[in-house]
Formats: sequence, C-alpha cells, structure tokens
Amino acid sequence: MTRPLRTVELGVAGNEASDLLPVRSPALLAAHGARRAFWTVLDEGSVEHCLALLIERYDGGWVTHHLPMDAGAENGRTEDGEALARYGEWIYVLGSHFGSKRGPLRPRRAFVARFREADAVVPVPRLHVVRNQFRLHRAVNDAIVAAGITVLPPGEQVRHRFIVATRDRGTARAKTWVSRLADNDLPVNVEAAAFTPAGTLLLGLRFPVTDRGEPIVVEVADLAGMFDRRTWPRVVGAYAVTGVTRPGELTGFRGLSSRDDGSYDAVIGSIDALGKGSVLLDEHPTGGDVTSRHVRFRWVAGQEGPVLAGELVSDLAPLHNVEGLTELDGSRYYVTDEDHRVALWIAVGDRHAAESDYPDGTLRG
Repeated sequence: MTRPLRTVELGVAGNEASDLLPVRSPALLAAHGARRAFWTVLDEGSVEHCLALLIERYDGGWVTHHLPMDAGAENGRTEDGEALARYGEWIYVLGSHFGSKRGPLRPRRAFVARFREADAVVPVPRLHVVRNQFRLHRAVNDAIVAAGITVLPPGEQVRHRFIVATRDRGTARAKTWVSRLADNDLPVNVEAAAFTPAGTLLLGLRFPVTDRGEPIVVEVADLAGMFDRRTWPRVVGAYAVTGVTRPGELTGFRGLSSRDDGSYDAVIGSIDALGKGSVLLDEHPTGGDVTSRHVRFRWVAGQEGPVLAGELVSDLAPLHNVEGLTELDGSRYYVTDEDHRVALWIAVGDRHAAESDYPDGTLRG
C-alpha cells in the first residue's frame, strides 16, 4: 500500500457495505448530530432495506444508522444494490444487473431506485424503484459493440450459465424480456456510478473487461425519464480506461466518484470474488487474485473515441475488496466489502482522521 490508511470498524445490520457517497443535506446532518456522514448500500436483501449512513459525530466517534425505506409496490422485489450516485436533490441506487456467482442473470438485480436526500430525515422515506427488465443490459451490450471495444471473450460456460440459461428460464415463464437477450451478449455487472456535469451517468462495470483486461465505463443518458415512464435509459458511449491494469491481470470497476476538477476517481480490482464458486473465475482465473487500486481519469462532454487515459493514484494492496471511495474536506475515504462488518478506511495524516485514533490505527466506532 503506497499510503497508510486507518480504519473505522462499524456494523450495519450484520451486513457488508458497497459504495460510499457523502451526505450533502444540512438537515440530514443536523438530524444525526453529524460533523460529516456517508451513504452506503448493503448488498444483501431488497434495496429498501439496504441503505445506511456512516456518521462521524462532533466528538470524533463514529456510529451507523440503518435507514429502511418504503418502495411501495416494489417492496421485496429487488436485490443486490451496488452503486450510489447523486444528481441535484436525488440519490440514485443501482442494482448490479448481474446474477449469482454461477448464473443465471436475475431480473431482480436490474433496477434503478432514487430518493430525495432531504426526505431521509423522516423515519421511513419513500424510495422510487424501477426495474428495467434487461433494457440496460441490452443497451450496454449494443454500446460496447458500437464503440468498437474488443472485449475479453466470456467463455462458453459463462455464456451458457448467464445468457442461455437466463433466456431459457424466461422463455419457460413467458417473460417479455427474453427478446432483450442475444446469443453473443456479455453478462453485465454494474459496480460503480457517478453523474457527469451534463447529467449523464457514468457506470463502472466489473464485467465485461477489454481483451487486455482493462476496465470499461459506459455513459447513460435519460436516466431520470424512467421514473415517470417517459423514456428508458440510453447508453450513449462506452470507453476503456487504459494505463491502470498490470500486464496479465483483469481489472473491473469496484467504485467511482466525481471530483470538483472534472476528473473521476475509481477503484479497480478483481472481476469476481475468490473462493465463492465464480464461473467467471473458472474461465478467467487471472481476474481473481487482484488487489485494489485507486486510479483517476478524465471524461469530457463529447468525448471522442473509446479510450480514457487513466493514472494510478494509490496502490491499495493488500486490500482486495475496496468497494467505494470519495474525497471530503481534503481527506480520502474508502469502504471495504467484508463479511458481517463495515470497514471505513481513512488516509493517515488528515487532521480530523487522526482525532480519535487508537494506537493500533483503529478508530472509535
């Protein structure tokens, strides 16, 4: 690890965390007596039960607040929330659009949800959930082809378990979304998201990756229109992030956040978790034992060509499971996905990060 980090040990409903997004609402911060706070999404359960706050109080201590929401008719109909992004007053939550480690793809994971951050001061805020029935899967696959990006071939077992088996299951159940799956499709695993100043959304994919093992990001337009059924999202660009993947490795996105200077910070790492029976890793074993890296790239409106040049900011080895990052008040924060715990990592040397340190580097939670 190129820069020492210190940890805050937390727990949220016996679950692990994905992504990290700073709270901006003064009312919400005040309601929790928070000096600063972050949203995270828990990846076990339906999305309305998987949002939580990681809160630093004014005395330097850290607490968590699990915040159940009400998704109305969509309660209990989603799973595997992975990414958070802010646009104006709205916080967006995205499902992975993927499946279990051995397939098939799961329609419950193909969702986008949103809520007004200021509304989170009430006990059970309203969460608007829209399941897209593989429309985004179709759009991402088509955009990667249109961009001319040469992808890593998924392998016959991956294709069979994630594409063929999903389509067969949908056909047997007379699902209309079957027509949105094609023989040569790649399974799409959404892990990260950040809005651009233009209002489009950059989605960081854990899979697919390029034939050189590089991570892919796609640009999505018209996301807000799906919430009143005016439009479905369109993918208007697909890009490979170059210069950040070691030779022989496969790296996908694990986290993404925007910066005030117009650039984007990202965490890249393995294409799937080790030791959990992943079909992806059966086919592509060099994509598993990959440590996390903090990288940076720049995207501009009207970006030409399918390549974004990236640079290394920090090597996060030996960590393998960093799932979110952000910068707030001059400090870097990372969150790791670990069984039954939440670990928030803060860069050493920042004034407020050191105020409640234990001598061993662990912070008070």
